[in-house]
Amino acid sequence: MSFQEALNSGKFIVTAEVGPPKGTDIETLRHDIELLKGKVDALNVTDNQSAVMRICSLAICKIVMEHGAEPILQMTCRDRNRIGLQSDLLGADVLGIRNVLCMTGDHVLAGDHKGAKPVYDLESVQLLGAVDSLNNGKDMSGNDLRGGTHFFQGAVVTPEANPLAPQLAKFEKKIRAGARFFQTQAIYDIEKFKDFMEFARKFPVKVLAGFVILKSAGMANFLNKNVPGIRVPEDLIEELKAAGKEKALETGMDIAARHIRRLRDEKICDGIHIMAIGMEDKVPVIMQKAGLL
Repeated sequence: MSFQEALNSGKFIVTAEVGPPKGTDIETLRHDIELLKGKVDALNVTDNQSAVMRICSLAICKIVMEHGAEPILQMTCRDRNRIGLQSDLLGADVLGIRNVLCMTGDHVLAGDHKGAKPVYDLESVQLLGAVDSLNNGKDMSGNDLRGGTHFFQGAVVTPEANPLAPQLAKFEKKIRAGARFFQTQAIYDIEKFKDFMEFARKFPVKVLAGFVILKSAGMANFLNKNVPGIRVPEDLIEELKAAGKEKALETGMDIAARHIRRLRDEKICDGIHIMAIGMEDKVPVIMQKAGLL
């Protein structure tokens, strides 16, 4: 099944990420794709993640397909205007890429080219609208295309944002603009996430809960202090501390597996999105622990 078919089938979905490298050596990337293909339902390919210049996601999506896996093209509005974004979307379609995740994108000040000019001609809701228009055979100016696109478009949401109301309002806007699935920012408070899902279930969209693998209590504290919308509860931080340095990563994987198992068993959401961030080899281990393999 395609990613879209799998989501619509009611199967509990697993997606993961591969990050294009900063340079042309893609051997590690190829290894990660081979490791994950056949285990996850699709692989997100990040788009100059954290505003750090890397190989373009379009090229890596094609390589993912060559390895027999299905990519999700992440596309941010930071680096291209509406002409460039639409042009890349047309290019992605003719290459056979069928999934696109629309994002506004981190500001250039977060990355390694702080002197670059951020574009932001569009933001995520408008980009979703552009994808929907291309799917219907027209560009953003209303001009007819000689062949429309065939994208299954997704977006992101932050269920643990504080305040949450603006996120819920934008969630609805994204659905109206054409979003059919959502991958969330990392969540660690299942009860709070259940409250969000009560709201999300009012809409005909699929939601995949995001997880960043916690490898230490220090990492959890860093996320709490520096990443808006992520909140690692104190009891999980204490669990990581109690494990000690040698067993902290194993404990972090156990936490992820435990949460994933609960989300699946209680049918809280439609799947999970694991953000391993350089620890792609741990994804199958977590899936095994969660009973997904």
